[in-house]
Amino acid sequence: MNPERKDFLSLKIAPARLNMEETAWFLGFAPHDIPILIQAGLLKPLGHPPLHGTKYFATAIVEQFRSDLKWLARASDTIVQHWRTKNKDRGDEDSSRRRHTMTATAR
Repeated sequence: MNPERKDFLSLKIAPARLNMEETAWFLGFAPHDIPILIQAGLLKPLGHPPLHGTKYFATAIVEQFRSDLKWLARASDTIVQHWRTKNKDRGDEDSSRRRHTMTATAR
């Protein structure tokens, strides 16, 4: 575990708002999973951050999600489905590229 994560998770009192990395640590997800959860509507950043700006989340809400087994299951399923779809699409591209290469070399 990285030292920053360990220090953060050992805080007695969490800050009122968390950035994306801290939110991921707090919920037990990877930082790259947070944008997927936002896109799926399972996490909502505070205020109206710009599209590529820093996003913060209310610790009080994130704490509720952390103890909500149904939310955690939905979030986990969403992450799995996202990567399953993304990898399937990549597999389709790879297989079509292989077919094209095999056809071109057979000529």
